[in-house]
Amino acid sequence: MTAMEHIDRPVATGPFEEGTTGSPLEAPVVAALRNVFDPEIPVNIFDLGLIYVIDIAEDGDVFVGMTLTAPGCPVAGEIPIWVRDALTPIDGIKNVEVEILWDPPWTPDNMSEAAKLDLGMF
Repeated sequence: MTAMEHIDRPVATGPFEEGTTGSPLEAPVVAALRNVFDPEIPVNIFDLGLIYVIDIAEDGDVFVGMTLTAPGCPVAGEIPIWVRDALTPIDGIKNVEVEILWDPPWTPDNMSEAAKLDLGMF
């Protein structure tokens, strides 16, 4: 791919909805993301609603668009590495690209009901 080529990515509209990629790799990708935890909140990044885009190409390349709970997150530089490291060992995945997205901004409404229960928000 040359520097002039552009890859169209799905537009981030909010938390990723399971079952929308049509890829057999989606389930193991989501399972792996549920093993990556926000160090400040004892909930995984998937159930926190930080994952906005999971794009899985037929060749095994994966793009993850994610956000953070706050722009000043102290581990903002590390979380994408944790995501990449969690996904790379999955059989069938070749390359993983992770991008931090700020639009739309994260809110507690992004969290799954399980995450809200874990945090005592109900």
